[in-house]
Amino acid sequence: MEVQQFYYDNKIVKKFIYATMLWGIVGMSVGLLLAFMFLFPNVTDGISWLSFGRLRPLHTNAVIFAFVGNAIFAGVYYSTQRLLKARMFSDVLSNINFWGWQLIIVAAAITLPLGFTTSKEYAELEWPIDIAIALVWVAFGVNLIGTMIKRRQRHLYVAIWFYLATFVTVAVLHIFNSLELPVSALKSYSVYAGVQDALVQWWYGHNAVAFFLTTPFLGLMYYFVPKAANRPVYSYRLSIVHFWSLIFIYIWAGPHHLLYSALPDWAQNLGVAFSVMLIAPSWGGMINGLLTLRGAWDKVRTDPTLKFMVVAITGYGMATFEGPMLSLKNVNAIAHFSDWIIAHVHVGALAWNGFLTFGMIYWLVPKMFKTRLASVGMANFHFWIGTLGIILYALPMYVAGFTQALMWKDFNPDGTLVYGNFLETVNEIIPMYWMRAIGGSLYIVGAIVMVYNIVVTIKSGQKVEDELAEAAALTRVSKNRTAGETFHTWLERKPIQLTILATVAILIGGIVQIVPTIMVKSNIPTITSVKPYTPLELEGRDLYIREGCVGCHSQMIRPFRSEVERYGEYAKAGEFVYDHPFLWGSKRTGPDLLRVGGKYSDNWHLNHMYDPQTTSSGSIMPSYSWLVRNKHDRSGVQDKMEAMVTLGVPYTDEDIANAEASMSEQAIQIEKNLYSDPDFASTYEADKKYAAENGEEFIEMRDREIVAMIAYLQRLGTDIKIKETNELISENK
Repeated sequence: MEVQQFYYDNKIVKKFIYATMLWGIVGMSVGLLLAFMFLFPNVTDGISWLSFGRLRPLHTNAVIFAFVGNAIFAGVYYSTQRLLKARMFSDVLSNINFWGWQLIIVAAAITLPLGFTTSKEYAELEWPIDIAIALVWVAFGVNLIGTMIKRRQRHLYVAIWFYLATFVTVAVLHIFNSLELPVSALKSYSVYAGVQDALVQWWYGHNAVAFFLTTPFLGLMYYFVPKAANRPVYSYRLSIVHFWSLIFIYIWAGPHHLLYSALPDWAQNLGVAFSVMLIAPSWGGMINGLLTLRGAWDKVRTDPTLKFMVVAITGYGMATFEGPMLSLKNVNAIAHFSDWIIAHVHVGALAWNGFLTFGMIYWLVPKMFKTRLASVGMANFHFWIGTLGIILYALPMYVAGFTQALMWKDFNPDGTLVYGNFLETVNEIIPMYWMRAIGGSLYIVGAIVMVYNIVVTIKSGQKVEDELAEAAALTRVSKNRTAGETFHTWLERKPIQLTILATVAILIGGIVQIVPTIMVKSNIPTITSVKPYTPLELEGRDLYIREGCVGCHSQMIRPFRSEVERYGEYAKAGEFVYDHPFLWGSKRTGPDLLRVGGKYSDNWHLNHMYDPQTTSSGSIMPSYSWLVRNKHDRSGVQDKMEAMVTLGVPYTDEDIANAEASMSEQAIQIEKNLYSDPDFASTYEADKKYAAENGEEFIEMRDREIVAMIAYLQRLGTDIKIKETNELISENK
């Protein structure tokens, strides 16, 4: 038997570990700042690029794609080489993967605070960055599959199956959800509208959690937990059932994010059914992970690496029990839009993803640098303070979620809402927000301690960039199944066939759910009174997207008595046919805005954006004073309208040609409405006089950003007349 010598590439693994630690601290720091913004809303007063709405997507992208993404690549590049007994297929592709991914993260860190966003959750990055993500991801996939083809190990271990499914599914999800029509270098509109856009987005959004935050980490669990415990995986058969059932079922579950919305009932019910089924494979994986530690519990008590991994797997089990439970309609009716969802998400992120990453780093670094961990005591401190941080973060958010749901739905005996003012709910949960900020602070302190511990460990070790290894060459075997060989055993030595079958498994659910919703027009009943936005309203909607208002406000009133009483008539699918992208939201930090049009005066909206506490005592909304000061650039409105026409919005050539005149007319009317307030008129005239006396440029109110924002807000929910709409819906049924 020929034995070959070769070198594992440790350089690429080290680069990804360093990036994981760096971006982890950055992403968590932004999250901590956001947590304190709930307590001190004007802490970044007047700085547009540090506003809550712009920083929230930066936090989610930094934690998901920078921290967790780099951890995935570090673990995959280390374990793949050793499982396949081969160096990665191409050092060039490895470096393209690393540097390309870091450039994407930097691009996100620049563009999101500047307001360049699609507004689609976990997919906020604009079209040039989306293309870069696809290219870098393909480079990663080619490198992964190329390594499998040149491997020296005949059978592909379970971790490799999960890596393959991750590559294929994330590519499909990203490409289809990111189909958008560019308007300029950093502006685009989703090709889907309204209900269709919502379904595609949450097909992506839920499965980004499934196939970016779950399946690759399950692969890492199947490799690093047995390695750290020095025990074999508990059950090979269970791993097979776990893998195939998980990737097939997960892809169907996305619609459970849209229960009681304007999405057709059949799609909602499919999402519920498959979400409930998910608990079986998810808990099968958790059990397989925990039982791998059988006989190693004494080691768990003393080894901080295993402590992190045990809590990580337990967190995975908790999150994957809660997810199916939240998909039940009666539970979702309570939890959705509340802080319960924030608690649920962070149990998964902080415990499952965070702790497994920490455990992996603590195990990897001493191995790669041929040394011992600098301080086991520090690692244990990190474990306990991190665990306490998770508890102090999650439990108050559960309490906040229950409090919100109970207060939102509470009625007096006479049928009126007990808490008719939304701010009463906000003020009630401020103590829980304090506890969350404290919990998050403890968690990030633990992460900083880890970084220090790892840096000291690295300094004490050896610089081994190419690790010598040897293995027997893989001999050619029959392409057909051999006598006594099961189908799956045969499949485990066929990477191409395994990839194809995994692709088929994940495509079935997507096709069944999405194709009918997009292709069958009758699924979205039209409402004749719903018209496209005027040019100024379209510009205002883009400002609403730029400022991240969708992060705190929903535009989806569900058919519950409590919501109809508070906000107005429930939402209809036909209302959103011109919405590219949809803006239904997933959290109500503030009230729903679907029917806000005409509810308040133009002056109220101006004052509310300039200083929210003057119009809404106790509000935790930050000031958006720059909207009142900034001149509005409307030069691209015709290009935007032409793009909308391409997407099916019925603007005429005349509408586009007269866009400037239309905007001017509507803006002047809003300016006149603002003048009706004596306080505004006197302040405005004083500002104009001051500018003239000091030789400064004075921007007419009609030309400022706030006017476009007011135009959009005053339009919301005014297209439909309830009686006529209900009659139309009945006729369509």
